[in-house]
Amino acid sequence: MTPGQLRRTVVVERTAWVRAMLQGIRQLPLESFENFAGDPRNPAAAESYLRRALEGLLDLGRHLLAKGFGLAATEYKEIGRELERVGVLNREEGMRLRQLAGYRNRLVHFYHEVGLEELYDICTHHIGDIENLLETFLSWIKSHPEKIDTAL
Repeated sequence: MTPGQLRRTVVVERTAWVRAMLQGIRQLPLESFENFAGDPRNPAAAESYLRRALEGLLDLGRHLLAKGFGLAATEYKEIGRELERVGVLNREEGMRLRQLAGYRNRLVHFYHEVGLEELYDICTHHIGDIENLLETFLSWIKSHPEKIDTAL
């Protein structure tokens, strides 16, 4: 695969998507586990918002690899490893993205193993990990304007 330029529209759309999904999580009743679990629609919404936020983040990371470096990642867990290798992420961030990719895979393939307490914990204590990684991606992109195709 040959490196090219990041498509501005992809970056903007994926960023907006991730932020919208995180906002959806924040609008859920997360002040207590009882409020969260008291209505079965809350965990269902949280799972959907979380999975889609993770997929948007990982898709943006895949776009960075493909267009910025000419690298293909076939599995979500590879994205963190490769972004670390090319210097977009540091070691800790690469590990965090791999963990989030694993969690996304659990939500999709082993959904029956994800309990309400775990989902609540992720939504109340780990949403910042997604935000931080998104900001790291955006910071890298801003510091490499030559990698951006601004054409419509």
